[in-house]
Amino acid sequence: MIKPELLMPAGNVEKLKYAIKYGADAIYLGIVDFSLRAMRKGELITLDNLKQAIDIAHEMGAKAYLTLNIFAFNNDIKHLENCMDVISESLPDALIISDVGIMRLAKKYMPKTDIHISTQANILNYEAVRFWQDMGAKRAILARELPIEDVAEIKRKVPDMELECFIHGAQCVSFSGRCLLSDYMTNGERKANSGNCSQPCRWSYKLVEETRPGQYYEIEENGKGTHILSTKDLCLVRHLKEMIDAGIDSFKVEGRTKSLYYVSAVAKAYREAIDTVIKNPDANTDVYFKELLKVGNRGYTTGFYLGEGYPKDGYSYDISKGLAGADFLCEIHDFDGEYYKIKTKNKFNKNEDIEIISPTEKFIAQVTEIKNLNGEELELANTNDELWVKFTKAPVEYGYALARTVGIKGNTTEIQLCSCGD
Repeated sequence: MIKPELLMPAGNVEKLKYAIKYGADAIYLGIVDFSLRAMRKGELITLDNLKQAIDIAHEMGAKAYLTLNIFAFNNDIKHLENCMDVISESLPDALIISDVGIMRLAKKYMPKTDIHISTQANILNYEAVRFWQDMGAKRAILARELPIEDVAEIKRKVPDMELECFIHGAQCVSFSGRCLLSDYMTNGERKANSGNCSQPCRWSYKLVEETRPGQYYEIEENGKGTHILSTKDLCLVRHLKEMIDAGIDSFKVEGRTKSLYYVSAVAKAYREAIDTVIKNPDANTDVYFKELLKVGNRGYTTGFYLGEGYPKDGYSYDISKGLAGADFLCEIHDFDGEYYKIKTKNKFNKNEDIEIISPTEKFIAQVTEIKNLNGEELELANTNDELWVKFTKAPVEYGYALARTVGIKGNTTEIQLCSCGD
């Protein structure tokens, strides 16, 4: 059984480091103007620090793939051509491309750099894979609309082409992400295929009859709500064996705009799950599914992978934003020999039990002391505070450790999240 690559998102430099520490073999990152995700938080990756970010990935033992996957207009091509020297000098391991014009520039300025064809190219069959291979691509990132059996057939027909598939994360209601709904609903100000989608598929809609203006009626689906376009998130951790057997070379996780906690916890779950299945193909991976319930999601589905068509329970009619089964409590940054320095994300109390995760650990500990940076003792750690704390048990890899609430919250939330389209 060949071990696939675990490919994680890197929305900024900090997330890049955590993704790799928590198990990513490779990361994908984008820069403003040429990527399908507009980043807003943290140390953003720009032309000025692109080489530094890719160097960090290489120093940590991971590959770095650069997304240049917008659909480009003339002005985009001109702008990109002016940036190609900087991009070339940053030495990415591959360029992720959907536009043939951008591909032509890549082959002109970076002829030795691997080209990966984006999922935006809607690759659904082996002849399309052969076409991109003839064009010089090394890898095809297949459309999410494919069942696993079709993926396996593509690999049999084109065995010398690398295949990449999404295994986890948010899904777009449109075909392979080609959506104009955001453009239309924002009068062209938020263009989905230029990296700035406003996610109108997550909005709540009501029906109005044209002769009755101002009278709005709920749009319901079996009484579950009105988010009629909002798909559940993809989760294939229970089906890794089938995907490995299909010959997929790279397992990709969506989420460059997701939190540092999301990237870390998802990377850890899939790293451990993949390693477990490689050692024992018949291993039960439910424990890792439960871990993934602890990160933000809209409920889970297996998407198109298990058969033809999208499952009937694959839409999240009652929520639009991801709900997490556990609250992210804090990042752990430093240790003075007695106390750990933390940055809180959600409040917690002295004497509270919390769960600490690191790249190599996961355990429950109690918070025994909290004090502010002036040394004053506290009973409560408030959101966004920088504090010193003591635990009954402390992490070895504290520099990358995170803490969250224990268990999975709430029966209602748990039932809603546990649907996986099986």
